[in-house]
Order: sequence, then structure tokens, then C-alpha cells
Amino acid sequence: MKIKETKLKGCFEIEPSIFEDGRGYFFESYNQKKFNEAANENVNFVQDNQSFSRKGVLRGLHYQTGAFAQAKLVRVLEGTVLDVAVDLRQESPTFKQYVSVELSAENKKQLFIPRGFAHGFVVLSETAIFFYKCDNFYNKESEGGIIFNDPSLNIDWQLPEKELIVSDKDIVLPSLENARI
Repeated sequence: MKIKETKLKGCFEIEPSIFEDGRGYFFESYNQKKFNEAANENVNFVQDNQSFSRKGVLRGLHYQTGAFAQAKLVRVLEGTVLDVAVDLRQESPTFKQYVSVELSAENKKQLFIPRGFAHGFVVLSETAIFFYKCDNFYNKESEGGIIFNDPSLNIDWQLPEKELIVSDKDIVLPSLENARI
């Protein structure tokens, strides 16, 4: 397993070691000991979530605040997505910066997003199954979000905006400037 830190401190791209033969393949998708050593973190995941979406569906940018902040380990089981993490840690030198990584069933990459980040993704393939682990339980009162097309972030979602499918809830999210972080 290769774990490399992105330009955002604490945010890691993970590439598994894949063992293939005539029967198919095998890989270790998560090993707490190896992950905690490489990331210099002590993460304890408590909740798994999965979504199915079609091409153009954009989910995000979401986060949890305060005591319910969540770190996430995300991957794609089917299809391809562009995954985006935005640093909302005000004391961070990369505050208001983002990283984007293409995750797919084919490349089997994962992204670890620490607490204090907003997260979102857009489906680039016809459909996608997206899976993620969280280190804290969801709490509705603690949820926050930022509008996906915030001009201060200028995220390239790799699809024309007119092709994006955004939920009623996400389309009215505030700008980063007006978000509760």
C-alpha cells in the first residue's frame, strides 16, 4: 500500500498493492495499523456509507462541525468520480485550498480526508458506487456545506455546469465566505 500526502496537510491519497492472477485480483483496502503509522494519525472508523449515482451527479461540498466533525476514507467500487477535498481549517497554511483526485473501480485509489475539510464528488462515468468510512457518527445539527461552484474556490469539476445534477439541498448551500465553519 502506497500512502502519499497531498498538497493539503493530513489529506492522503492511498494506492493499494494489487495481486492479480488468472482468477482475478486481491488487495487489502484498509489496514488500521498500516494507515495510522503512515498517516501519523490514530483514526477509528465507526460508520460506513455507500451511494449510487449516475453521470453528472454532484454531491457536496459537505462537512460536519464541532464535536461531530468527521474524517473520511473514500473510494469507488464501480465507475469513476472526481473527488474533492477543501481545507476549512482556519489555522492551516492551505486554508481555502482544495485537492481533487480521480477515484475509480479501475485504479482502486482512495482518499483520506481529515476532520476540518469539506468533501464532494462528481460522477464522471455512466454510473458509480461510492463508498466511505467515517470516524464519527452523522449529526444533522452539525452538518454544513459550501456551494459547489463557489468562485473563490474555482473548482474544475471536469464537466460543464449545465450537465451537473445537484440536489435541491446542495444547490442552495452558501458560499465559503458565508459558510458556518
